[in-house]
Amino acid sequence: MGGKYINPFTDFGFKRLFGTEMNKELLISFLNSLLHNQEEITDIRYRNTEQLGSGMLDRKAVFDVYCQNTAGEYFIVEMQKAEQNYFKNRSVFYATFPIRDQAQPGSKWNFKLKSVYTVGILDFVFPDDEYAPDCMHHEVKMMDVEDKHVFYDKLTFVYLEMPKFNKTEDQLETMMDKWLYVLRNLSKLMERPAALQERVFNRLFEQAEIARFSKDELFDYEESLKVYRDLFNVVNSAEQKGIKKGFVKGKAEGLEEGIAKGKAEGLEEGILKGKLEMAVRMKKEGLDSSLISKITGLSIEEINIL
Repeated sequence: MGGKYINPFTDFGFKRLFGTEMNKELLISFLNSLLHNQEEITDIRYRNTEQLGSGMLDRKAVFDVYCQNTAGEYFIVEMQKAEQNYFKNRSVFYATFPIRDQAQPGSKWNFKLKSVYTVGILDFVFPDDEYAPDCMHHEVKMMDVEDKHVFYDKLTFVYLEMPKFNKTEDQLETMMDKWLYVLRNLSKLMERPAALQERVFNRLFEQAEIARFSKDELFDYEESLKVYRDLFNVVNSAEQKGIKKGFVKGKAEGLEEGIAKGKAEGLEEGILKGKLEMAVRMKKEGLDSSLISKITGLSIEEINIL
């Protein structure tokens, strides 16, 4: 597989580091590094990642990591490997599940809610230059548009545009810097960087070392790595197709407008085709439809008819 440590952007790698009880100290440290206004998290309890709607026909949600701290606050942590249509809508939709789950039975509930945090680790940047090139960490709350004060502080979305993080080892200052550096570079490292001396990274590099995997773990990681590489190639091919298509259109419509339009059309067409091909291969491997849906973004209904 060409590396000493796992790729944390694979489903297996992310779940191994952040989604297991034995490694929860890694998740605690990572969350504490991000949430500066949050009281320090000392312990967490993992919750079921598969959330069902209130009715049989309601759409369900499958989270990468879902947990609560000792104060009862909820945390959804997602690794998003490729840009999706309606990504922001999806984030808001997912946040409704822990909100709804807090409803108390009976008629005397006072609607008092615990905070809900959604953390999105993005292997892409938001489109249309929504944020400046040097701005990669975003904390979003409900705000009054007139005087800019936080109207409701119990619903927080944190997004990390990982391709924008380009600090080198000697530039790492904060704990957040160190965590982002690890996520961005782990699969390319051949030894532990000298800047990462905190005890929590002892555990991380121990769990991330591929040579320590059992035969079954190695097989699961290889399968997860194949899916990740397939998705990367689909996105890359779609972008190249879109640029070429845009260049042709640009001769008639104006080069700049044609490239932008063709890239968008080609990307959407290529990604959909790639998702369908990937879903077929994963079905043949016997993967569960809900897992295929989570990886590809296709609906259960679309997967079932393949």
